Amino acid sequence: MNLVKQIVEVNGIKLEIDMRYAKKIEHYKVGDNVKVLIKKYSETYESFPGVIIGFDQFDKLPTILICYVEMSYSSAEIKFININSKTDGCEITHLSDYEKQIDKKRAIDLLDRMVFKAQQDLLELENKRKYFIDKFEQHFNLIDNQSNHLGNIE
Repeated sequence: MNLVKQIVEVNGIKLEIDMRYAKKIEHYKVGDNVKVLIKKYSETYESFPGVIIGFDQFDKLPTILICYVEMSYSSAEIKFININSKTDGCEITHLSDYEKQIDKKRAIDLLDRMVFKAQQDLLELENKRKYFIDKFEQHFNLIDNQSNHLGNIE
């Protein structure tokens, strides 16, 4: 029988541990950089850089709060996820120093573009609203006058 053993040192004492029965315990704190592995479609997963933003100490379901960034060629989307023992299709692990971090300048540039587009969309909607009020005012006045006129006939 092939045993998977590893030597671990705890307080100066070396122990040989059978890794088939060992349990790995990870420690996380607010502000830790993490990788979030999220199930996308069927059996595909995608990894995103994130940061732990809090812990909710619920009695029945303690939860880790994570903010992560999905960056593509044309957008940067800030997302939030709550991870607990009931969360399905999502895992986290520490982000290693050598792994790609978020490109801050590019992310801010993409977010600025998204803000600009949203401002343009808002301006366009405000202009359409003003146009509607200005151009259809006569139509509504005509309807109001007709209903007042019909009301006076009785």
